[in-house]
Amino acid sequence: MLKRIKKIFGFYKIDAIQIVPYCSYGTPHRLYVKGRVLDNVPLDYEENPSFVATIKNAIRQFDTYEIPGITVQLKVHNFTYTTRTDAHGYFLFDVTTDTDLRELSDAEGWLFYDLSIPTNDATKVTEVFQGELLIPEADADFGVITDIDDTILYTGVTSFLKWKVLLNSLFVNSYKRMPLQDAPSLYQKLHKGIEGKEKNPIFYLSNSPWNMYQYLKLFLDHNRFPKGAVLLRSFNSIFQKVTGSEKPHKQKEILNILEAFPNLNFILIGDSGEHDATIYTDIAAQFPNRVLCIYLRSVKHRRRMQAVKSIVDNFRVTPVLLVETSADAEAHAHTQGFI
Repeated sequence: MLKRIKKIFGFYKIDAIQIVPYCSYGTPHRLYVKGRVLDNVPLDYEENPSFVATIKNAIRQFDTYEIPGITVQLKVHNFTYTTRTDAHGYFLFDVTTDTDLRELSDAEGWLFYDLSIPTNDATKVTEVFQGELLIPEADADFGVITDIDDTILYTGVTSFLKWKVLLNSLFVNSYKRMPLQDAPSLYQKLHKGIEGKEKNPIFYLSNSPWNMYQYLKLFLDHNRFPKGAVLLRSFNSIFQKVTGSEKPHKQKEILNILEAFPNLNFILIGDSGEHDATIYTDIAAQFPNRVLCIYLRSVKHRRRMQAVKSIVDNFRVTPVLLVETSADAEAHAHTQGFI
């Protein structure tokens, strides 16, 4: 609050620059790095915090002080690039290169890079922040694109005015959030594939805002989901709706992934609570030879389940399964030779 008052009266000065890189993906000849620059100290997530500490962290996730118009420098191997943040503190590096970036990545396809604020900038910040992006291996059997909300983590997106989303996100520590039963095991097996080489890339999607990135990333890591790209949403309100001809966030992200990796087929995983059935079957109809299977986790909402079942029953392009548990999906994946 004090910072906001100082801004109004022109006395505000940057205190603690934090560069938050988001775990993204790239191709052998394209860097795509997104993140945000904030004047906030890092969030401190503890495994057994007090209720007050949990509330404070929840507030701090959204009470951010973005730094617009500041230069950000990215260094990977011997290459250096610069860009500037937008009005909300976000930055984006979208760079093509002749260098084969896959040769610079580790055994699972992760490329590490450094982010910093150039020392000749007015802030004089010298700290370096490390990020990473996924470049799928050429011999991957398939990729997995999965929803997070109510697919691997119960959030309550079908609740009235999404009040359960607010309750779970604000009042439950990320260490205490429980994944849906056996979900980590299913994703680990899909990541390893039939040969067990941990080479099949995973892409996690959510309609949550980028403010929730560190919270969700900690949940995934703590519960031992395979490391993957995490793609959230930029918007002003959790109640914001898609209007006009704009494609839903998930649909745009999936289409971008399919375009980035034209030689890779995918398994799509979602739930029956929102619009995954419509989005996934539309994409499968557009790319009938590239969507191997669609798994939709059933939710406890009779009206929506009826609507989803009508879509599934009339879809013949690719297998679509309504599954009650991760074990159901795992059994089918095993019969299809995915795992």
